[in-house]
Parts: sequence; structure tokens; C-alpha cells
Amino acid sequence: MSALLDIKGLDVSFPTRRGTTYAVRDVSLTLKPGEILGLVGESGAGKSTVGNAIVNLLEPPGEITAGEIMFQGMNLRDQDAEAMRNIRGQKIGMIFQDPQTSLNPLMTIGAQLVETIMKTTQVFGSAAINKAIDLLNSVGIDQAEARLKSYPHQFSGGMRQRVVIALALAGDPDLVIADEPTTALDVSIQAQILELIKSLCRERKMGVIIVTHDIGVIANIADRVSVMYNGAMVETGDVRQILTDPQHEYTKSLIAAVPRGDMKVHRFTSVDYIEGGAQTHRRIDLDRHWLGEKLGQQPSPTAISVDALNKTFVLKKAFLKRNRVYLQAVNNVSLSIKTGESFGLVGESGSGKSTVARLIAGLYNVDGGSIKLFDQEVANKRTGKDVIDARRNLQMIFQDPYSSLNARIRVQDIVAEPIRFYKTASSESEVKQIVRDLLDHVGLGSAAMLKYPHEFSGGQRQRISIARALASRPKILICDEPTSALDVSVQAHILNLLKDLQDELGLTMLFISHDLPVIRQMCDRVAVMRHGEICEIASTETLFNAPQHPYSKHLLELMPSMEDFGKTG
Repeated sequence: MSALLDIKGLDVSFPTRRGTTYAVRDVSLTLKPGEILGLVGESGAGKSTVGNAIVNLLEPPGEITAGEIMFQGMNLRDQDAEAMRNIRGQKIGMIFQDPQTSLNPLMTIGAQLVETIMKTTQVFGSAAINKAIDLLNSVGIDQAEARLKSYPHQFSGGMRQRVVIALALAGDPDLVIADEPTTALDVSIQAQILELIKSLCRERKMGVIIVTHDIGVIANIADRVSVMYNGAMVETGDVRQILTDPQHEYTKSLIAAVPRGDMKVHRFTSVDYIEGGAQTHRRIDLDRHWLGEKLGQQPSPTAISVDALNKTFVLKKAFLKRNRVYLQAVNNVSLSIKTGESFGLVGESGSGKSTVARLIAGLYNVDGGSIKLFDQEVANKRTGKDVIDARRNLQMIFQDPYSSLNARIRVQDIVAEPIRFYKTASSESEVKQIVRDLLDHVGLGSAAMLKYPHEFSGGQRQRISIARALASRPKILICDEPTSALDVSVQAHILNLLKDLQDELGLTMLFISHDLPVIRQMCDRVAVMRHGEICEIASTETLFNAPQHPYSKHLLELMPSMEDFGKTG
């Protein structure tokens, strides 16, 4: 069978004033019709650059300096801008990493889908609308017809990602390049999306390149795997062979860092590959570091107390109240989190997890119910010394590292902002030293201080967000999918960092994630949410070994597993 895509000797460079940087060097890969190829590696390894180079969407001043990209017998490097516009969407679909920036915030979801369908398939009118509804249904969005009139900001991160996938499939392409397609998705929707991609791949002989840091996704969907490190391919082979018997040291380090879903371990295996061998991450010496200073006596044995919490959003506005459409995002939720405890919140996208977190953080107003931080009522309160002090003790790490960082200021000022605001340092030199140490601890190094957010990959931006959240020395840390944009090796480092800080400082953590193995390793207790309500609260090991609610059992059955491939480390 002839190759659908054949790349040979691809080089991608970015000229700068300090010289030329090669993001991709001498990369070769092939893809057959109906085949799924996984492209894995750390953030900044060049995975997304390869995908962008195929469809000629490299960000300036990036350019292809060598190699050929043969697609269906034609060299894409020879095609002009007009030809490439026709190829994108109709022949090659793209699922981008960040759903927030992939969608037009001024257009409804329906308008964007219909526009894409008309442009790529020449289907118009009611037929285009019906196809848009079918696409939304196929990617698991409820009330698809009504949601056509919604705007991107009215969807959760996971639901926006599903819309992006629907857009990529709208033109019935022969090749789909999926850049982290399941990053923001919970396990149930992830399983549905992966099954959808697999079925389309088999039925239509559609080729798929999946760029991902999630080895569990690769284990469940890919036929072959290519591993990238520092812009180069280090290993390619059959998925079973790569996962069970990797040959390259870097591949071994990636697989070793995958969180285990079958048992709880004290620390994640975190290994950095360097030329010539492997090196284990050092743990932070908190005894000699400013972060290791004790926070003192905690004010209450209960850090967070939520009682009968409610939040409703208006999906469709109308003059008459009876014509309005509402969404009950949080319905009578009650929970309490002990001081120093790590509490997990899991459930499908749109189940209300992030809404609960934002209500606790004071980012949304409460429609009904109570929120107490260390016994201080804070629901819908913004003034008063006690309320301000309570709020000061809480920081949040957001799901989307692209929109949560100010693109106009340097990283050193982004991280330093809470230090200056809360006056946790006595001098500007101490501020810079704290910023330098924090960036070192999250794996970016002090060289990142003078750069801007756009100079970093998605995973690197999330590390900046984590450093900023830690900068004010909070007592409560709300982590809303804090590692969803990170590859497994960096994820292991960051999660170990959070565990170390929690142990030393007595941090209380509310940990929201769709990654069930991560929840098992990070949390003492877990609450399962569905349709805005809590189905079950239990200790982590009880939930994973003997779930009581049918929905909890359903989620655990869908959890991606590498144990099927013989992973024992």
C-alpha cells in the first residue's frame, strides 16, 4: 500500500538575532491510509512544529529549510498559498492544542461549523445545519441543536475541545493532524473521541497523526509510535514494542514517568534524559529555601467548607423569563476539605467541577449556599479585612495556560506580581531571587525570566502559571487541570513538587483533573461529580478499589491503562 504521507529529511529553523535555532532536524516519517501514528515527546521537542510544517502553518520567522513532504503523491512544499488553503480542511484537518484560541469568540459555535462545512464540502442551507448538529452529537455534546447558538465562552474547556474536533472533521479530510486532541477531556469523553477517531480512520481509510504527551492515549489508539527529543526522532516502531521494550534511554524515561492507575505510590518516577544516560530529578531542599518556612499555626482544622452550593447560567436570554434557557451548573453541592488534605474532584467535562472551583475562589458569584475558608464566610463577599485575609490564603492554577498569562509582560514580572502585591519579600533583589528559584523548581531555569509567554510551548506556559501560584505562599491551592498541558516527564516533576510543598508547608489542595491515575496518586479523598451534583465522596483507595455509585464504576472502567501492555515499573 502506497503511503498517504511521506516526510523525508525535514528541517525547520527559526532565525533570530542570536543565530538560527533548529526546532526540527532531519525528521522522516511515513503514514499509510487508515493508520494512526502517535508522535510523543516533551514540550518543545518539535512535535507540534512537525504538524504545523505539514500544513504550512509555521509561525514567522519559522521556515522549512530542507526535506520534502509528500502527501497523496504531491510535494506540499511546492504548493502555493491558494493551493494550501484548499488542502487545509478539505484534505487535511487540524485539531489544535488550545481550543480557546482556535475558536472565534465573536461567532456562535453553529456559525463557525456551518461556515466550515460550506467552505470545505459545498453543502449549504439546512443540510449544512443538519451536518453541524450531527458533528456535535458525534463528539458527545448534549442538546446539540440548542448549543449551536452558544458562544465559545459558554462551554467548558473540554467541551470547546470537542467543538474543535468537530470542526476538523467537517470537511471529511483524508488526513487529520491532532495536536493534543484529548488534553482537556475527561476519561469518558476521551474514550468516546478516541473511538470516534479510530472508527473514522478504519471506515474512511483516513490517516491520523496524534501529537500527545499522554502515553495512555498512545497505548489505546496508535498503531505506531515515533518518539521525538530535542527536535529529532530518537525511536520509531510498533506501539506494543515501544511501550513494552523501548530501546532509547529517553523513551524509557517517558514510559517510567506515566502515573500508575493500578496502585498508589509515594512519589512519581521522574527521570530526565540527557545525552549519555539518565539523571533523576533532585528534590527541593526546602530546609534551606524560603518556600520551606513554616506557615505557622493553621487557623482551623477545616480549610474549605461548602454547603448547599448552587450556580445557574443563562444559555439563552429572552425578555420573557419563560423563554430563557438555563443551565444548572452546580446543584446543591456540599463538601468539606480538611486543612493539609489533598481533595480530588472528578467527572465529565461540563459536570460542574471547574465551576465549583471558581465559586470557591470567588471568580463567580454564588446563587445560593455557603462557602467558608478557615471558618470565614466568603460567598459573594469582596470587602472586609477578614474576607480579604481569607482570600489571600487561596491561589488557583488554571486549566488554560494560554489565556491565564499576560502576553505583554515578561515572565519575571508575571511570577513576581503576587510577591509584590502581598509583600512577601523585603526587597526587590529578594523578589528576583524568589522568582529565579521558583522557575528553577518548575523546570524552566532562570533564563526564562526575561522572555515573554509567546516564546514558550503550552506545557512550559503551565509551569509559569504554577510558579506564579506558589509565589504568594498560599495555604490553599486550587489546581484546575494543572498538568493537562504537560508531557508525562514534566508532569511527574510538577506533581512531585506539589507533593513536596504540601508535605513541608501543610498546603491544602483542591485538585481537579480528568486524569484518574493522577488523582489516585495525588489525593487523600475524592468526590465524583455528574450534572452539577456529587455522586460519591470516598477515600481515594476506597473509590478506586470499591466504587459504590454506578457512574464512578463507569469512569474507572474507561480509565486508560498501560498495564495491558505489560508495564510493571
